[in-house]
Amino acid sequence: MSDMTGMQTNETMLSDLERRLLNDFQHDFPLSSTPYADIARELGVSETEVLTALTRLKQQGAVSRVGAVLRPNTAGVSTLAAMAVPNAELETVAALVSAYPEVNHNYEREHSLNLWFVVTAPDSARLQQVLEDIASKSGYEVLPFPLLEDYHIDLGFDLKWT
Repeated sequence: MSDMTGMQTNETMLSDLERRLLNDFQHDFPLSSTPYADIARELGVSETEVLTALTRLKQQGAVSRVGAVLRPNTAGVSTLAAMAVPNAELETVAALVSAYPEVNHNYEREHSLNLWFVVTAPDSARLQQVLEDIASKSGYEVLPFPLLEDYHIDLGFDLKWT
């Protein structure tokens, strides 16, 4: 599987601040009105340095987003969705899918259904509208796979550098 939303980042090009941001705040992100200032204080740098480093990491593709991960269907509705897209059009359709703010990530799978993504929306009507819009604009059917049973998966990774 490959992530279609970002690119590989050479770890040797990362500053110590960038490494700390990537590793130390995957869990226990400050829940305050000034989280970036809180992070800056903890790391001994300015809030501007934290925001600049996060912007650079996003531009490099090392970070796709900074935000909470909520249990599915806790706030709004969501579904896993898949499409069968010819390989020659995969990058174009993946970019179209990723352009929707309701899509938080997409990825390629080696299968006839080769483009998978998660769509979240405030309600079922908007969710259906996004799925139909993607199908209409791409010209390919979108198959929804709604959650039947939820599992907790820790998405944090302890990043080790040598």
